[in-house]
Amino acid sequence: MRIKLMMLAAAAAFTALSGTTFAQSRNVDPEVYEKLDVFAHVLEKIRTSYVEQVTETGVIENAINGMLTSLDPHSSYLKKDEMLELKQQTQGKFGGLGIEVTMDNGLVKVVSPIEDTPAAKAGLEANDYIIRIDDKDVQGMTLKTAVDNMRGDPNTKVKLVILRESEKRTFPVTLTRAEIKVKPVKSKLLENGIGYVRITSFNDYADFAMRDHIKAMETANKGPLKGLILDLRNNPGGLLTQAIAVADDFLEDGEIVSTRGRIKGQDARYPARKGDLMANKPIVVLVNSGSASAAEIVAGALQDNRRAVVVGTKSFGKGSVQTIFDLPGNTGMRLTTALYYTPSGKSIQAHGIVPDILQKPLKTKEQEKSELGDDDMPSEASLLGHLTAAKAKETVSTTEPRADLPQSIYAPVAVKTPSDTMAGLDGKPDAQLDRAVNVLRALIVWPQTSGTKASSVQPTSAR
Repeated sequence: MRIKLMMLAAAAAFTALSGTTFAQSRNVDPEVYEKLDVFAHVLEKIRTSYVEQVTETGVIENAINGMLTSLDPHSSYLKKDEMLELKQQTQGKFGGLGIEVTMDNGLVKVVSPIEDTPAAKAGLEANDYIIRIDDKDVQGMTLKTAVDNMRGDPNTKVKLVILRESEKRTFPVTLTRAEIKVKPVKSKLLENGIGYVRITSFNDYADFAMRDHIKAMETANKGPLKGLILDLRNNPGGLLTQAIAVADDFLEDGEIVSTRGRIKGQDARYPARKGDLMANKPIVVLVNSGSASAAEIVAGALQDNRRAVVVGTKSFGKGSVQTIFDLPGNTGMRLTTALYYTPSGKSIQAHGIVPDILQKPLKTKEQEKSELGDDDMPSEASLLGHLTAAKAKETVSTTEPRADLPQSIYAPVAVKTPSDTMAGLDGKPDAQLDRAVNVLRALIVWPQTSGTKASSVQPTSAR
């Protein structure tokens, strides 16, 4: 009797969600109801025969999550507390370690640590793997369970064991949990009127904060900046609206990004509005394998519209759109509903943004001993079950030098010693920032030495 009631309830729910219009548009496969019957039988057997007593609610929630996570690495079920946490994250305030993670081959992989958080201060890096949490093996955990184990009240400790493949070693690290208040933007006025802005995440305040930082640097410079370095390295992404706003700040026209999906409203194009904060002064964008999603949208928009030169290493390649759907009981689900495409029609998904100028970071002694190459670095394409970009007009693996720019910026450069390399905001030698500054110097003087104005470069877009 119990099984029959569960079966009827599941069938009723399925019919209600399907709706009359859906039922009229296609015949429901009888096997669907058969599988719902199997589900009800399995649930009943777990309830009555499993070696330990479990809650039916927990089993059902895990089943729902399994249904979603089987689709791709970024779709998942969100419990009540997880829905609340998601809202806090987009608002720029949440509790935890300050680390963006994903699941890869049964282990928790660090996409990027957020600056000025316990994770960043402890030295965790993009592409690190978390293999143990407080003496519990991560293998076998869901991503949600792993994240829950890492979360906790401020000032409490959690012990992690990290696998760093680039150095072929594992090591323990103890972090003190804290309330994470993300400052999405940092900046510094560099030499000769060059501005440097680092965006660490695209939360609700990213665009507003970036504009404020640029104004502050102009005030310190006692005049307009001569050029700008926009650092999007280790930026895990965030809100699409903020990515569009940031890209729009530097474009006079052209397309910023387009999305394509199955449901109404997902096929959309986002054009730029007139107005460029930098008044067409040169821009260099920095990216690496930790630059994902919204960060890739900004880099792709400025690159395709020929508004900026991208320097660094290939980005992560997360070019999918996740929509949050509310479910009963203040729960929800994160479902991939569309893919991003750059203005020229290229897909970011599993391909990433290929920089105009490849510049690798300085390697530590441990990294120099490693035999891992760039192709071995974890990315969206290496995630189990990742989506492919079948709809893409084309994908990109290399970029050609632009004829409208000084060819000297593409010339190979000698490897500098750490002492001769410009330091980043953290005080450590930063070869990628060093290269970006040199590229920007050449772009600043290029219109004067070539007689060609930067404004003669026509943006390209897919309209």
